[in-house]
Amino acid sequence: MPRIAGVDIPDNKPIRYALQYIHGVGSYVADQVLKEAGIEPTVRANTLNEDQLAQLANIIDANFLVEGALRRQVGQNIQRLRETRSYRGDRHRRGLPVRGQRTKTNARTRKGRKKTVAGKKSVKGMR
Repeated sequence: MPRIAGVDIPDNKPIRYALQYIHGVGSYVADQVLKEAGIEPTVRANTLNEDQLAQLANIIDANFLVEGALRRQVGQNIQRLRETRSYRGDRHRRGLPVRGQRTKTNARTRKGRKKTVAGKKSVKGMR
């Protein structure tokens, strides 16, 4: 398996899709990198030689924030929001949706499993 930016990319996929296994590289960035390197997007990753792989790695390292550095920056941004006690930081702290989604229904991905609360018990015969 070829390695680019510290990530094993699958050899049997076209290089355009194999590059997207790197955190921070989507379809647009993959197309930009391949265009700059002059590599056809449909070429399989296992057919590239070492020079081409090194060229791709250099372009990605020089122009884009990927993998550990990107994760670290995102974490620092969230931590800054928490420390400044901003609304978004409080939503992160409480584990609720941050971008204005509704929470009365849905939001289960962010809130976790339902926490059932016992309802008010009714007494028969009283009104």
